[in-house]
Amino acid sequence: MSEHMSQLPPGITGSYTRSRPLPPYRGILAVDAKDFTGRPAIEHEAISRAVPDLLRTALVRAELLELWENRAFPATTGDGYVFGFDPALMPFVVHPLLLTLQEVLTDYNVLSHGVAPIRLRASLHIGPLPDTGDEFGGNGTARNDTHRLLDSRPVKAVLASHKENITHVAAILSDRCYEDAVAGGYTGRHLDHFVEAAATVDGKPFSQRAWIYVPQPSGPLYDQPAPGNASQESGGEVVRPAGRREKRGSDVRNSAPRGNINTGTVHGGQSVDNSRAAGDHIAGDYVGGNKAKRVRGFQGDQVRGDKRQGRK
Repeated sequence: MSEHMSQLPPGITGSYTRSRPLPPYRGILAVDAKDFTGRPAIEHEAISRAVPDLLRTALVRAELLELWENRAFPATTGDGYVFGFDPALMPFVVHPLLLTLQEVLTDYNVLSHGVAPIRLRASLHIGPLPDTGDEFGGNGTARNDTHRLLDSRPVKAVLASHKENITHVAAILSDRCYEDAVAGGYTGRHLDHFVEAAATVDGKPFSQRAWIYVPQPSGPLYDQPAPGNASQESGGEVVRPAGRREKRGSDVRNSAPRGNINTGTVHGGQSVDNSRAAGDHIAGDYVGGNKAKRVRGFQGDQVRGDKRQGRK
């Protein structure tokens, strides 16, 4: 044994020195309360205690009590909670648990008169993690990535942009979780319920493809280019299906079906410049509403102006 190896703490051996079996694969669920640090200090303990209680209530209501009773390496994070579970149950955690958690939080927030509502971000991941049965169990890359996903910009932005009286849960799934449980057809939610996102964390060297799921949306869901997407790497924007924006070097070319060109900055409201299409003259209508990034579904935008102005 080398001098370096002999200096390692008991139970630790150097990486890449010999082959060893992988730890068991776990599903990992982590949740965080929105704006926890902005709440008065006197509320922190009550919120810390309420979050695992709300999780357990949701699991019971979703008929998944076994998942709670058999959870691995459970831990409070102060503003949230994390635990591991049998990955075979991941489809049921995606649905119905997240939807049930939304319903449980709705009841809690309606009945908690005079108390600021609890709204949760949730992240789901799958990976090999040891369970030593003590406070050090469950440590590893999969656990770290679960918390990075929880702190990533897309899931924070979605929960912040949706109405606090309606949307109480916003979830982000790792790409592996999505591919195994959702795209594989095992989860009782259609693929269209999930929106691809590039998960990044401010100030951290973290960037992964992930998927946003909001059980009860009340605002826009945005598509972002995933890591490795050519458009993202070149600094280009993806605006579909209304139009396509391509950027190559300093040359930006815009194209769209029927001459509808999107030339606005993709933040807040934007103007749409319409060209002549199929003999119709369409006179520069203004489209109200938030067009940030790619928007799925009808978001209640209002179209102002005469759509047949100038037509004889």
